Amino acid sequence: MADGTGLIKRFYTEVIGDGNLALIEELVSDDFVDHDPMPGQSPAKDGVAFFVNAMRTAFPDLKAKTSEPALVDGNLEALYVVLTGTHQGELMGVAPTGRRVEFSSIDIIRVEEGKVVEHWGATDTMTLMQQIGAGPE
Repeated sequence: MADGTGLIKRFYTEVIGDGNLALIEELVSDDFVDHDPMPGQSPAKDGVAFFVNAMRTAFPDLKAKTSEPALVDGNLEALYVVLTGTHQGELMGVAPTGRRVEFSSIDIIRVEEGKVVEHWGATDTMTLMQQIGAGPE
């Protein structure tokens, strides 16, 4: 497997979708930097588990539908993903609503020696917050 190939899809499927936090150690470099952390999230490696726990607490049934194929160019990989779930736990101060959500994200990672060292992303947070009643309709 070439650097980057499949890492981002594996993260969304196994870490986000299945909640396998142990894989963070295998997939993410110790000197990881997240250029787009969520509020309260460290931009370092420990922030990855924070992000996954926050999302899976808010949406225990969170699933990712990834695009085919992911874009891989050298040590960069990009992916468009649609996330779905039911709002069953607090998210950024918003109490559970029981509402189903569907929102998208575009992520880019840089890989060195088989591990993610950098992440950039753009999540449609406005749509997500509107769906849980925390944003303008």
